[in-house]
Amino acid sequence: MNILMMSNTYKPLVGGIEKSIESFTQWFRKEGHRVIVVAPEFVNMKVEQDVIRIPAIQNAGGSQFSIQLPMPGVLDEALGDFKPDIVHAHHPFLVGDTALRIARKHHVPLVYTHHTLFEQNTHYLPGNTKGLKRFVIELSTGYANLADLVFAPSESVQALIKERGVTTPIKVVPTGVDIQRFSKGARTKFRDALKIPLDSFVVGHVGRLAPEKNLDFLARAVAAFLKLEPNARFLVGGNGPSEENIKAACERQNVGDRLYMAGVLKGKDLVSAYHAMDVFVFASQSETQGLVITEAMCAGLPVVAVDAPGVREIVVDKINGRLLSSENLEGFVSALSWMGKISSSKIKKMKEASRRTAKHFSLKISAQNAMDAYKQLLLTDGARDKIHDDSAWEKAGQLIQTQWDLTKNITKAAGAYLNNETHEVSV
Repeated sequence: MNILMMSNTYKPLVGGIEKSIESFTQWFRKEGHRVIVVAPEFVNMKVEQDVIRIPAIQNAGGSQFSIQLPMPGVLDEALGDFKPDIVHAHHPFLVGDTALRIARKHHVPLVYTHHTLFEQNTHYLPGNTKGLKRFVIELSTGYANLADLVFAPSESVQALIKERGVTTPIKVVPTGVDIQRFSKGARTKFRDALKIPLDSFVVGHVGRLAPEKNLDFLARAVAAFLKLEPNARFLVGGNGPSEENIKAACERQNVGDRLYMAGVLKGKDLVSAYHAMDVFVFASQSETQGLVITEAMCAGLPVVAVDAPGVREIVVDKINGRLLSSENLEGFVSALSWMGKISSSKIKKMKEASRRTAKHFSLKISAQNAMDAYKQLLLTDGARDKIHDDSAWEKAGQLIQTQWDLTKNITKAAGAYLNNETHEVSV
């Protein structure tokens, strides 16, 4: 099968979407399928086979992201004689628009993964108003209804986007994790490298350090816990605009000397970082899955987290961690204190429960579910190839219809923006 993956983000960025595309792509290729990834250019990116880069504006809105430049014909030339059987879009705009055009041009199904709750990311845009939140919700909902199949990373997201008006069939397909890769790491070696005491209780977090991850709250909660527990340490992996806020929160509690910023972690270092922790913490309200939670559980870590979409499907309170019903500083600190004081036998049971949970999210299971969905879609969509023709008139009509559908979608979203005062944002 020929699969065309299209995204506004990809490596060298490190995040849930990038990991999802990379892991599925590697698995499909290993199974004998050809996958081409289309993504914008980024600084310090590596040249890879079957990865097409689109010219883009770097660091859009002060973020790490790039924005593609409209360059008609460039992608067609780059694709050459590659004929996709499936076009898989990972964003509902920019490259996502191009994905719809390519799918319509080749008369093949379009799959869209609703990775992101975009209304949680409008701080990267000028204004950051309620209207912008309505705009991105309507834009992503409308795009989903132009696709032939939508992948939701969790049951929570499936329910949410149905509530928002997605009528296209939805299949829950979380990003899978390589269970074997994360099961063993160098705990002592990693602690030694950062000079973290071997007998300390290490609270850890890994991810992109950005405002939408709710890291200001998380840092304040962990810093308050560290002040109560002299033997506790805070290990953070990743980088981003919230890095200084994390440091400041710890300094305010006079525990800055017990904060360890490990920077961006990849490969064996990432795995060992998880194993160097005793508990993983997570407070984001913007996730659709929370992939790092699953990675942490593969390493046998219990998780303390705030209830949110993509989190409640993984963390079971007092079984494999602590799940807080709401964002509450005292409650989070109390949960960490509870984790630090329970018996070794209880900790052992929680670690075992974490590993069992992680197995349900293995890459093998997720990739097979995605491939089965592709194949079923091609079977039910087979009539499309039988009724189209390649005449110039048909091609022109298809192009006009596609552009009209995209224009209607953005016009509807713009209307929601203008009328935002009469709407409530469902999150």
